[in-house]
Amino acid sequence: MTEENVRFFGGPLDGRVQTLDDPVSGTIVRHVHLHEGPKIETFYQLGFTPESGWEYRLCGLPATEVGEARER
Repeated sequence: MTEENVRFFGGPLDGRVQTLDDPVSGTIVRHVHLHEGPKIETFYQLGFTPESGWEYRLCGLPATEVGEARER
């Protein structure tokens, strides 16, 4: 098992650093923000570059993929 740090870029998680076990490039995560207001969903896609390492970037998903991501 490999443990790696990953940084979030964009949206409500911008700047957050998290530890992942065995990251897989292309993985999409959904973040749901429920604090004091309407529910806001944002999606981040995991990628790797030699310059900056692992990072989650804010991404938009087509409507069909949004439904699939919700089921995960």
